[in-house]
Amino acid sequence: MHRRRRTAFLLTAALTAAAPLLTACGSDAHPGAAAVVGDDRITVSQLENRVNEVRSAQRAATTGEAQYEQAISKSGGLTRDTLHGMVLDRVLHRAADDADVSVTRKEIQQARTGLEQQAGGAKALEVSWLQQYGVPPERLDDNLRVQIEAQKLAAALGTDTSQPAFWKALSDASKKLDVDLNPRYGSWDVEKSSRVDAKLPWVRDITVAASQKPA
Repeated sequence: MHRRRRTAFLLTAALTAAAPLLTACGSDAHPGAAAVVGDDRITVSQLENRVNEVRSAQRAATTGEAQYEQAISKSGGLTRDTLHGMVLDRVLHRAADDADVSVTRKEIQQARTGLEQQAGGAKALEVSWLQQYGVPPERLDDNLRVQIEAQKLAAALGTDTSQPAFWKALSDASKKLDVDLNPRYGSWDVEKSSRVDAKLPWVRDITVAASQKPA
């Protein structure tokens, strides 16, 4: 992949790590909320809707059940990956605000036009984003805004998105926002600005649970 393109997708691809599916029981300290980021409450319903957007797009982009199941298998940690992205977007936006960085609609459109030309058209770009980064067509512009915002923030800090100065800005923003995840989705590592899996006695890997069922 071209260096510029690889760098631009840092927040979409490099930060997203698949994790085993979890099932939770017991009391819920975050009724109805998947995460709280500052004054912004990400509800479980909002998270589910975002996940369903991806699954619907995958269904539309595949032919036959086998292809669809294959697409699902490649994105097994989609719910938590999606929440990670939703939280990180807000953290990044706060860091950008603190640095007086903003993104215009024109910048997004210019970026999209250039990428469509590289991909071979609008549809090809949408399919590529869905397959590689789990971004459905209706979220493509939002995703481009995040990428541009990250690049502009790094430039304002005199660094790039791979350097400690950039991640320190995100860490500072995470602290200010006091990110709080529902334990069923893990926890938020402030220093790394990243979601981590929960280590709680009432959280079990369903693959292990299934293997323990009697035949």
